[in-house]
Amino acid sequence: MASKKERYILAIDLGTSGPKAAVVTAKGEVLGHEFEKNELILHHDGGAEQRPDEWWDSIVRAVKRLLRRKLVPADLIEAVSCTTQWAGTVPVDREGNHLMNAIIWLDSRGARHVRSIAGGLVGIKGYGLLKLMRWIRLTGAAPSLTGKDSIAHILYIKHELPEIYRRTYKFLEPMDYINLRLTGEFASSFDSITLHWVTDNRDISKIKYDDRLLKYSTIDRDKFPDIWPPIHVLGNLSKQAARELGLREDVRVVMGMPDLQSAAIGSGAVRDYEAHVYIGTSSWLLCHVPFKKTDLFHNFASIPSAVPGRYIVATEQETAGECLTFIKDNILYHKDELLENEKQPDVYKIFDRMAARVPAGSGGVIFTPWLFGERSPIEDEHVRASISNISLDTTREHIIRAVYEGVAFNSRWLLGYVESFIKRRFSHVNMIGGGANSDIWCQIYADVFNRKIQQVKDPIVANLRGAAFVASVALGHVTFDEIPDLVKISRVYEPDPDNRAVYDGLFREFVNIYRANRKMYSRLNRF
Repeated sequence: MASKKERYILAIDLGTSGPKAAVVTAKGEVLGHEFEKNELILHHDGGAEQRPDEWWDSIVRAVKRLLRRKLVPADLIEAVSCTTQWAGTVPVDREGNHLMNAIIWLDSRGARHVRSIAGGLVGIKGYGLLKLMRWIRLTGAAPSLTGKDSIAHILYIKHELPEIYRRTYKFLEPMDYINLRLTGEFASSFDSITLHWVTDNRDISKIKYDDRLLKYSTIDRDKFPDIWPPIHVLGNLSKQAARELGLREDVRVVMGMPDLQSAAIGSGAVRDYEAHVYIGTSSWLLCHVPFKKTDLFHNFASIPSAVPGRYIVATEQETAGECLTFIKDNILYHKDELLENEKQPDVYKIFDRMAARVPAGSGGVIFTPWLFGERSPIEDEHVRASISNISLDTTREHIIRAVYEGVAFNSRWLLGYVESFIKRRFSHVNMIGGGANSDIWCQIYADVFNRKIQQVKDPIVANLRGAAFVASVALGHVTFDEIPDLVKISRVYEPDPDNRAVYDGLFREFVNIYRANRKMYSRLNRF
């Protein structure tokens, strides 16, 4: 029940599948949330887009439906804080109108253009050596040659949609665009601007645009927004936004952060060297660190986090939970319990039961989850998914469990490099995202990792909780040091020693599948 003495935060989480809106207390308790689904537009040439007006309209619908539930009186909401998908690009004019669909994090059409700015006379891995050294020294890493970073999206627009580029006043991240709709302000955060690779991050407290990096980018400085810390209060709701959402005009809007950074906070793994793994459409394995460092060969680095004065080790797996959606929508369609329950929202619970009926190792079947290329620990836009070692004994249950295990194998691949990067072993890993609702998936992760997995309570709202915590810190209600004790763990999964040999052997073959076939993937998919 709402307390009239307490103030509440409206948290918004714009994911690829659509936005969630939640009412959250200053201590991070999510009182309720609503979700709206958005369309993902995929093109045959590697394009991936969404409609910014659909984002906003969906947010408005979700917020209105949330407020109609009367979880708290609307006049007790004191702030709005957003977190969104990262590495997206929305070109807008001076009036704030978007000029085309948003290019999102899956889009690789800018690959050849980013390679053109990255190259040089003396090169390494496709980068000019001097440029690479400066990018790493100033930013912590370098633009991805897959074309999936924001800078590649802008270069694609500049070279292939020049009229859009000419008319663009600012290029905004998805979070920046939503904040523009909320406040009328053109702004970005220290962490969300990172994947434009034009900021000097050496002094974590004074991140700024760098003239040399801007020259490398070939993008005009005035097309980038001003940048602020994630805990910066950007302003109050505009009259129009307040009217559309049904909130007071004096409700403050906090700058916010991308989903990786909000998830880290909402997972409770806020202290240095405490990790979390996220299983949603995509996946990642992250932890905060007190240093700036780069692993160029496995495509991750420590970059600015939402916590002032701290870095976060950022990795990303392109498809995770999306692999199950792919199996459901594209392959598994027969007259059995799946067809009978086709229209119910809990089909993934059926997947859980089916996977649980199969012993660890899926009868030797291995699934590789590279449905849309991969970022880390290998950066390869050409690699694709596969189901290996199918026999006449293989059943649908084997394949479903192999998907669960394949996603976990890719995370284990990351785990080894991240632990080497920070020079220590994780004792446990917090698990969040929709995948963390699956008991069987949590146990598979514990067995594959050989680490304790801590299932965070209400794992699907971790990003919303993180966004609310950032607002709560900005308004002086809590400190970052208090957050780990405010996040509850619902269950701890211990590794099953009986499964060690099975998973160790399959993991080695998982990695071998990529190494043996990467040239084939390149030949098949380079065009």
